[in-house]
Amino acid sequence: MPNGVEMVLSVIGDLPIGAPVAFEAAYGWGWLVELLEDYGFEPHLVHPLRCKAIAFARLKNDKVDAATLAQLLRANLLPEAWIAPLEVRQQRALLRHRCQLVRLRTLLRNRVHAVLVDYGCDRSGSYFTAPGRVWLDGLDLPDSSRRVVDDLLVLMDPQRADRRPGPAAGRARPW
Repeated sequence: MPNGVEMVLSVIGDLPIGAPVAFEAAYGWGWLVELLEDYGFEPHLVHPLRCKAIAFARLKNDKVDAATLAQLLRANLLPEAWIAPLEVRQQRALLRHRCQLVRLRTLLRNRVHAVLVDYGCDRSGSYFTAPGRVWLDGLDLPDSSRRVVDDLLVLMDPQRADRRPGPAAGRARPW
């Protein structure tokens, strides 16, 4: 079934305002919660691992799953997951983003180290401080390795605001 606002509204359009609407937790469910709340419905996010009635059903399709969710909702037996407020969901998204940026920086730094190890280059201090960058720039590396190191440094250089993802200049990062 295609997703989207029009499709969802065509399915729930006849329900009275304030009606409870149950749906399984799946990738990208946040927009559906917002839509349901905006139109006056009461969203219920079903916990996917605890909803065994659907998981172990012999006959599995969207229509049967929807009927099962409706029965569980009417009987007040629906295993629900907590729907975090929008502000909490946005903060979590920022934290996930920050974690990904840290992982990416670590990957880039490890790659620089790997290139330098191939040539026996080592330094007692960090390669990524100002003196470390001067040391890196002064290394006599083959052209291909110099290109790799330079490309990696451009990707992670915090001084290059025009290449850095994130807030515009002058705006503080939330982390």
